[in-house]
Amino acid sequence: MEEQIKEWPEPFSTTGDKTSTFDNLRDQVNAWLKEGKVDIFLGYKMVQGHPLPHCFTKENPDETDELIVGKARYSLEKMAANIAAQRPEIKIGLLVRDCNQRALNVLYVWNQLNPDQVETININCCPSRLKEHGDCSYLEPQPSGSYKKQVGIDNNMDVEVAEEFSQEERFHRWMYEFEKCIKCYGCRNICPVCFCQECSMEHNDLIATGTVPPEVPIFHLVRAVHMAGRCIDCGLCEDACPVDIPLRLLYRKVNQVVSDMFDYKTGMRADQSPFNILGDEVTLEPKPI
Repeated sequence: MEEQIKEWPEPFSTTGDKTSTFDNLRDQVNAWLKEGKVDIFLGYKMVQGHPLPHCFTKENPDETDELIVGKARYSLEKMAANIAAQRPEIKIGLLVRDCNQRALNVLYVWNQLNPDQVETININCCPSRLKEHGDCSYLEPQPSGSYKKQVGIDNNMDVEVAEEFSQEERFHRWMYEFEKCIKCYGCRNICPVCFCQECSMEHNDLIATGTVPPEVPIFHLVRAVHMAGRCIDCGLCEDACPVDIPLRLLYRKVNQVVSDMFDYKTGMRADQSPFNILGDEVTLEPKPI
């Protein structure tokens, strides 16, 4: 076990103005649990050689010795939202990277989590272009194959480069990507900001069930519309996609439209979304196009 843990990099985390190493990170979580600052803490532990999400509790404080930080990425904030939905009084702590914090901000805005019930320990690593000077050492972009570059969409393209294709070529390239879909719902299930109780992508009148690939391109275009102003560019959807559809690029495009119209940066702060009709009145005004 110790040899397996040593393969994982030493975390660089911050709490307030203090930096934390592996040992005092564990000590801090242990202290939070013992003091009752949090009832549970969502982090990672090694299970049979695999780093998996784990719920650390005050009933088992010694388990915090097994808390690890490494390359594993799961939607801990989505787990927190599911727990809070069943136990709204519970105080939840969790380990967050920058993408997790952006997701938390979105969940706060959409009233899926109460920020007063959440405590975080932050780790400074970010693979997203939403954050300036993002520094990420654990997520390296995977190069696209030559055939994909010829007939499809290179996942590592910028939005501006993808838009340089003619309208007809863009259509054929994206259809090539969408037609690979096996309708596994992995993109939706892993997404930290997908929280609808009834999913329109399972509505028979909109997207018929029992067909693979799903009706193209309705399935992915519906999801893309729902990601506008909500996607926090964590890349988990693309990591989960078994057929390598460039979902991250697609959602960057719809977020760009929201940014251009409303000057709204998704997840950067817990500001009201221009599409959220809950809570306080939206004060953002659309800009002329």
